[in-house]
Amino acid sequence: VQLVESGGGSVQAGGSLRLSCEVSGYNYQLYCVGWFRQAPGKEREEVATIDNYDRTQYARNLQGRFIISQDKAKNTAYPKTLYLQMNALKPEDSATYYCAAGPSFACGGSPGDMDYWGTGTLVTISS
Repeated sequence: VQLVESGGGSVQAGGSLRLSCEVSGYNYQLYCVGWFRQAPGKEREEVATIDNYDRTQYARNLQGRFIISQDKAKNTAYPKTLYLQMNALKPEDSATYYCAAGPSFACGGSPGDMDYWGTGTLVTISS
């Protein structure tokens, strides 16, 4: 299983970024995939998750600014690409953003419920 993030970078406050995560080898029809972030000196926190039924969950303080979506592999129910559209970015959104995949119960759970992780993409928001 491989997860590879892209799309991070540096933008000014108020700007937008779209993160992508290519998922390969995760061939389960019932699953949870999601975005997490970790700032220096802080714990990793959930940003948003989406399951095989396209049900989404967001961190309470991010809902309305961030949107998670996914593409599934052609003619399958497996996840292929995960996206995170981030709008109205704030300096406190600066962090390394990770995508992860796990069993369906991981949606609404904790980062420890995820089985596979990407290596992260850095997002820096300047004021």
